[in-house]
Amino acid sequence: MRFAFTLVTLAMLTVTAFPALAFETNARAAYVIDLNTGMVLMDKQSDVPLPPASMSKLMTLNMLFEALRDGRVALDDRFGVSARASSLGGSTMFLNERDRPTVEELIKGIVVLSGNDACVVVAEGLSGTEEEFARHMNLRAAALGMTSATFVNSSGWPHPEHRISLRDLAFLATRIITEFPEYYGYFAMREFEWDGRAPQNRFNRNPLLKLDIGADGLKTGHTEEAGYGLVGSARQGDRRIVFVLAGLSSQRERAEVSEKIVNWAFRQFVEKPVAKSGESLVELPVWRGKQSEVGLVAPDDISVLLPAVGLGEVSTSLSYRTPVEAPIQKGQKLGELIVSIEGIPENRIPLVASKDVAMGGIISRVLAAANVLFDAAWTVALEAL
Repeated sequence: MRFAFTLVTLAMLTVTAFPALAFETNARAAYVIDLNTGMVLMDKQSDVPLPPASMSKLMTLNMLFEALRDGRVALDDRFGVSARASSLGGSTMFLNERDRPTVEELIKGIVVLSGNDACVVVAEGLSGTEEEFARHMNLRAAALGMTSATFVNSSGWPHPEHRISLRDLAFLATRIITEFPEYYGYFAMREFEWDGRAPQNRFNRNPLLKLDIGADGLKTGHTEEAGYGLVGSARQGDRRIVFVLAGLSSQRERAEVSEKIVNWAFRQFVEKPVAKSGESLVELPVWRGKQSEVGLVAPDDISVLLPAVGLGEVSTSLSYRTPVEAPIQKGQKLGELIVSIEGIPENRIPLVASKDVAMGGIISRVLAAANVLFDAAWTVALEAL
């Protein structure tokens, strides 16, 4: 009965085919994810390691936020400024060797002013040298599962080996938003002036912050090699998206494409609940277990994004293998809910076991083996006919 009901529920999500929802962009690479549902709305070269320019400063900030959370530093701690830090070019906080900025001032200097000097001050303050800090960045990136990232410095200063994929940048942005909400507010700051220096350069380069479309972060980037890029996030109502763009030709194009992506992501999709946490979508037969079945359930409440006006064909399906061999642990991944929408990447949502199923006793295992032998013999008999 449950299996039939689930098929009906999934069929209700089918939408008549119309022109595709795909968003076309000249960006070298692009990635858009809806955080509520975990659905990827756009994926263009997202796994290719690219020069990130200042967008890699998100990893430096992540390292600093982790140090704050662990109590290794505090917002009012002061860091010294080395000759190396004060001499670094490009975007700057205009620090000199006589300065001793606080950690909070350095965060603002990195987020708003994109200060390369501020990044080096943080790196040296946490690890002694920027080289050692970069080594720690790589170790931490690997521990977090960022398989594409190779950091050579703290600022994103051009280097042939300094690379990261857009998927990993989106992961970093999501981590900062969800793990460090107490610091995320800094990313929405539109301006920051350090000690009255260069007031004409006090404005945040994120072009979306002034548009009143829910944008509240995160980080721009630009070098000649990387082009213009942006790791952005916006929230409208209960939904939040994170997006990453790379390889655009100008500040103007970056601003225009970013705004269009935000509008597209919020206006072309609506969120629809599909399954409650713990709800069984189908009962799977169990091989050699104490129980003969185990439910395939949603680990959390599951929602999906659907085309808002019926643009694009939508289909949903369950993917799993049967029978499932015991022993089985509650929460063990056993299958996936697959959501396919014309014009956007296929999304796969994990489904898990509803309960523990222990290995059956000798009798149940003998009966299971006998059933397999019987089925095999019956198949051979049918083929002989």
